[in-house]
Amino acid sequence: MSDVEKQVLKALETYKSAVLARNAETFMHLYDPGVRVFDCRGIWSYEGAAAWRVAVEGWFSSLGSESVRVTFEDVQILTGQGFASMSAVVTYAGVSAQGQELRAMQNRITWVLKTSGHVLRIVHEHTSAPVGFEDAKAILKREVKS
Repeated sequence: MSDVEKQVLKALETYKSAVLARNAETFMHLYDPGVRVFDCRGIWSYEGAAAWRVAVEGWFSSLGSESVRVTFEDVQILTGQGFASMSAVVTYAGVSAQGQELRAMQNRITWVLKTSGHVLRIVHEHTSAPVGFEDAKAILKREVKS
């Protein structure tokens, strides 16, 4: 495993722990100042880390006493000199203060990362969910075919 792949895996762990702790500061350290985020909720895109921080802080503050446990599956990483991309299926699970899972949804997530100084940062994030043909509703749980 290359050093760049290890950095991407570390970024995934940081993402998970920062979301669980609702730590916007740590979360935002993953992102380049000029990041472009295509999120699947509400707004077409967030241009720059300042705009993305507002959305992240709003998300974290909306949770009340709940927390969010993040897991990544089917992670695929491609690397180059000072560059990486990562795609995965991500699950966001709402967890009560008592530790009980209340609900969960899955998205597809892709990151494009580049080295800034000696740190790999996300310069583009894209999350999405497929839309059903019959009802035009987002599909938030992946069917795994055997």
